[in-house]
Amino acid sequence: MFILVIKKENSNIILETDNLQVGYRSKKVENLIASNIRLEVKEGELVAIIGINGVGKSTLLRSLSGVQDALRGEIIIGGESLKTISSGKLSELISIVLTEQPISKNLSVFELIALGRQPYTNWIGSLTNNDLEHIRKAIKLVDIEPLEHKKCYELSDGQLQKVLIARAIAQDTPLIILDEPTTHLDIYHQAYVLKLLKDLTKQTGKGILFATHEINLAIQLCDRIVLMHNQKVITGTPADLIKEDVFSHMFPGDLIVFDKLFQSFKINT
Repeated sequence: MFILVIKKENSNIILETDNLQVGYRSKKVENLIASNIRLEVKEGELVAIIGINGVGKSTLLRSLSGVQDALRGEIIIGGESLKTISSGKLSELISIVLTEQPISKNLSVFELIALGRQPYTNWIGSLTNNDLEHIRKAIKLVDIEPLEHKKCYELSDGQLQKVLIARAIAQDTPLIILDEPTTHLDIYHQAYVLKLLKDLTKQTGKGILFATHEINLAIQLCDRIVLMHNQKVITGTPADLIKEDVFSHMFPGDLIVFDKLFQSFKINT
């Protein structure tokens, strides 16, 4: 007698949602941002959330990471409902890099990255050899060895962003969420940071989800795109979304058009 074992195709899914609705709720008013959201992030995948200003990219990220409650629907992380995951366990599943997060710039680069090990350290925050190994590995992966003894106030915006990414790597979670990781960076460093994220998914097997305005770069580098538009969310590979002509409807065509041949947005001259 033979027993056929079928491996589920979704076995490497880190994050997924089902009929998710996000927005804000007060005592009397419910402000819906987007509904019927079905998305997933797999191991080793780079996924971008894109959309026009104010469409709700940050709101969606906050809901997915448990920073704020979703209005309805389900968020599954590591096979478990977000509603049932304790804050301690969640910090072992998701690491978050926010645009304007408060940090003490008097810390050294090494000290800031070491904060990523807080979910695992004892009550006095002592670093074990295992913690130090994760910190060293993160520093090497992000290629910032020459910076580790500098104070954070000595860093450029691009360097600080790399340090924050290293802290997330040191936290050693299967999923990393970033909100606008290229803010305040010039075009070279925008491309550098997003290419770094792409490389890290391949080197570590982690899933990385980020919100961005750098749509052309996201189309080139990401495995999957999450497009927010008119309270709807459309997901797919860049190639699929281009084929379905989804990007052509993002902006008014009088100024910005999507060139399918070159797979990028251009000014309509």
